[in-house]
Amino acid sequence: MNNIPPAAILILGALLVPCFRSKFKNIFVVLLPLAAFGLILQLETGASWHFHFFGFNLTLLRVDKISKVFGYIFTLNAFAAFLYAFHLRDNTQHLAALVYVGSALGVVFSGDLVSLYLFWEAMAVSSTFLILARKTEKALAAGLRYILVHVFGGLCLLAGIVIYISQTGSVSFDAMAERNWGTGLILLGFLVNAAAPPLSAWLSDAYPESTVTGGVILSAYTTKTAVYTLVRGYQGWEALIFVGCLMTIYGIIYALLENDMRRILAYSIINQVGFMVAGVGIGTMMSLNGSIAHAFCHIIYKALLWMSAGAVLAMTGKSKCTDLGGLYKTMPWTMFFGVIGALSISSFPGTSGFTSKSLIIQGAIQQHLAWVWLLLEIASAGVFLHAGIKFPYFVFFAKDKGLRPGETNKSMLAAMGFLSFLCIFLGVYPKPLYQILPFEVTYQAYTFHHVVSQLQLLMFSALVFFLFLRLLKRTETISIDTDWFYRKGGQLFYRVMDRGLNGLNERAEQVFSVGLAGWLGRRSRDLPFRLAQVFLYPIWLALGLRGGELREESLALKQTLAKGASPVGIGAAVSTAFLLLFFILSGLI
Repeated sequence: MNNIPPAAILILGALLVPCFRSKFKNIFVVLLPLAAFGLILQLETGASWHFHFFGFNLTLLRVDKISKVFGYIFTLNAFAAFLYAFHLRDNTQHLAALVYVGSALGVVFSGDLVSLYLFWEAMAVSSTFLILARKTEKALAAGLRYILVHVFGGLCLLAGIVIYISQTGSVSFDAMAERNWGTGLILLGFLVNAAAPPLSAWLSDAYPESTVTGGVILSAYTTKTAVYTLVRGYQGWEALIFVGCLMTIYGIIYALLENDMRRILAYSIINQVGFMVAGVGIGTMMSLNGSIAHAFCHIIYKALLWMSAGAVLAMTGKSKCTDLGGLYKTMPWTMFFGVIGALSISSFPGTSGFTSKSLIIQGAIQQHLAWVWLLLEIASAGVFLHAGIKFPYFVFFAKDKGLRPGETNKSMLAAMGFLSFLCIFLGVYPKPLYQILPFEVTYQAYTFHHVVSQLQLLMFSALVFFLFLRLLKRTETISIDTDWFYRKGGQLFYRVMDRGLNGLNERAEQVFSVGLAGWLGRRSRDLPFRLAQVFLYPIWLALGLRGGELREESLALKQTLAKGASPVGIGAAVSTAFLLLFFILSGLI
């Protein structure tokens, strides 16, 4: 009982959701991740649940410190998300969310590439329904683009797995020692889910179009599952340092340009995952601990921010910063919890971001990577600009737009309160988090130098924000990301294929179906008569028929064949002549 795969609890539990009614359904859904969390606490280190599949040994349950720490946060976040969605009665969203979270657990506890791939694809399919469930035109279009991008990433992953297995003969998923086409394609598949530019636009395109509760769940699993796979298989790959640093800057730029509050938070995910990817690329025990710890804390405060934004969207029906403002008057608790999330993502001392992100930066310092340290510090200042100040300021404190929606429901507030507590608790007392990390932590976040330097950085960032507030005020504009290429490119491809292939098809129909076939049809309409006439004409001449007699005999033959019948002798004569001609030609060849 102690070694049951945690994924089974959520995936099998999803099948029972339609059996419950009213609040019992929501209670059941909330309890499922708690049961999975309790199971993970009792899991013993090792591998089990082995299956023989086409000559390979699959492992559905591999337990170590890395898989357990991701399992802890995945189930804790699921509990908070389902508590947040306690008012929801939509079976589709509950089913999709449970399968999605369960599949993410399946990935982190898989011991081989084949089972990992199956859970990976289940994540892509189930998460799509959290976008489609909003049932708007934009959501349907975004969901289509979302699944197409993940199909591409899944195909890259599958191709890499096939090449890797053919080269090594093994399906086990461990650190990738060799760098070749197989491991490169697997890495590309993982980076698509990590939202690494230029393959990142699917996140900011799709997540803001999801349902209120769907956005909270989506923010936690796809990108962080990708971080897990990078930690497991690609630690120390230097290319990831460049990818991670690019992501941190890329996310900041677009978040500062954005007007929609949920798109701001979506771009912020790219920025924060960049820190984790860079930590994996550095590859030391310090930086890997930092990537895992930051993934843990990021899931908490990012879900909190999405909950705050979701509450605003649910109560006002608006998501653009230009339509919001002054909500602190009627949504004080939502504002309060949102500010805690904003401070946490900004690594403010006393919050969880301060005790996790600094591990990654310290890892860069220890490896004497000055340029990496500089970029990560710049990115930290940028985070405070777009998520730490911009999001709460324009949503809750900017010019009052006259909105008076009132506070959100109690289950939403309870979920935000729970995550806010975790943000503060892990920020003030990070020891429980450090103890579950895979490597021993000797780092002390609360030193005088670190606290003062971080406060200086944040205060400077705040000064910049308010000095350039006029420039940062949003207008009714949209920002164009790399999804423009496949949005427009897809339309262009469709038109080219429509006009090219369908035009070629129409032309071929005119030439062959109408033209050639019609010509042959007209020529072959009286073909039996002409063939019979050719073969019978010498016979008629031998019988002495001439002139008018020949014409009368031909006319009689034509009338007979036109009725669909002919004398047996004529058919036999024609067949004999045809066979004779065939044998003569065969002999000549």
